Amino acid sequence: MTKKRVLFPSSQRKTGYAERSEGADGVVSSATYSGRTDHPGAPASIKLSRHPSSASSARRGILALFSSVVLLGLSTGLACAQRNSEIHVLHVQGSVYMLVGAAGNIAVQVGKDGVLLVDTGGAQMTDQVLATVKQLAKPITNRPIRYIINTHFHPDHTGGNEKLRAAGATITGGNVAGNISDATEGAALFAHENVMKRMSAPTGSAAPRPSGAWPTDTYFGDKKEIFFNGEAIQLFHPNSAHTDGDSIVFFRRSDVISTGDIFVTTNYPVIDLQGGGSINGVIDALNFILDLTIPAEKQEGGTMVIPGHGRLCDEADVVEYRDMVTIIRDRIQDMIKKGMTLEQVKAAKPTRDYDPIYGSTTGLWTTDMFVEAVYKSLSTKK
Repeated sequence: MTKKRVLFPSSQRKTGYAERSEGADGVVSSATYSGRTDHPGAPASIKLSRHPSSASSARRGILALFSSVVLLGLSTGLACAQRNSEIHVLHVQGSVYMLVGAAGNIAVQVGKDGVLLVDTGGAQMTDQVLATVKQLAKPITNRPIRYIINTHFHPDHTGGNEKLRAAGATITGGNVAGNISDATEGAALFAHENVMKRMSAPTGSAAPRPSGAWPTDTYFGDKKEIFFNGEAIQLFHPNSAHTDGDSIVFFRRSDVISTGDIFVTTNYPVIDLQGGGSINGVIDALNFILDLTIPAEKQEGGTMVIPGHGRLCDEADVVEYRDMVTIIRDRIQDMIKKGMTLEQVKAAKPTRDYDPIYGSTTGLWTTDMFVEAVYKSLSTKK
């Protein structure tokens, strides 16, 4: 069975999930982490090592013995930055990496043309994210951040928009760059048009987010396509899932999907009713993700899935999550048909067999909040 190597800050671990090849401090050691090495052009200089240099000949002898193993990780400098900032890097496959520890997970595509980010994490971690991205990209390209894609509008995924966009540069052609002095300033920021609507405001009203964090390019309808770093990238918009502005990002050549908060491994789905979300939309979006994924041998590996929060996954993980959400939806739907009130539904505990894995009585999204959101979503007549 293929093992997955996942790096997690200790604050994101949750009972019921195994972090493989991980030390007690949450950082993978070179002796146990082999990682993926199939990124075209990825040099050995960005491999992780936990073994510090030493003046003693004994220590140098030990390092010499392990030198071939050391080359299987990222660079020592990057590893130190990760430990200090709590931003951890995992090479997923192809040209795609996963950053963990910036509130929401971030997908990073690195190639000869520059860097593309899917989401930017929370505002408080922006400096650490930028430093990590620069260190990650340095051995591969000297080009800046070119594109940023937002999977939705929530601050834990868009908090770094303004600063990370400003650190990049837009690709322009023809006479545009010469005729418009600031045409290349800042990376292009893509999102569904509903993200722009949520971040901005009608004329005369105060916008909830500064204009520097707004998308520079929006799309409407079901999908948008980008070609970057020799790879086709597709953005798919499900109707009314986690929010009304979600984008599922599919890196076709690398065979990696970034889901935003449609799919997470740390809790029940967050259904933002005020933001246009719905339980049936979440299930439809999960089924769509499964239409895109193709598993490898024995249903392990193949298409890799980066969730909005939590560990790296494959198709089997999404199947289990989709089944759980569908079962709970059906239970609550049946209770509504029987005329049960919201309080009666909560008392019946329709989530009880999944609570040890996904449930919570504290925090930003509790089990009761999830049940209430499902109940209201199913009770709304459309």
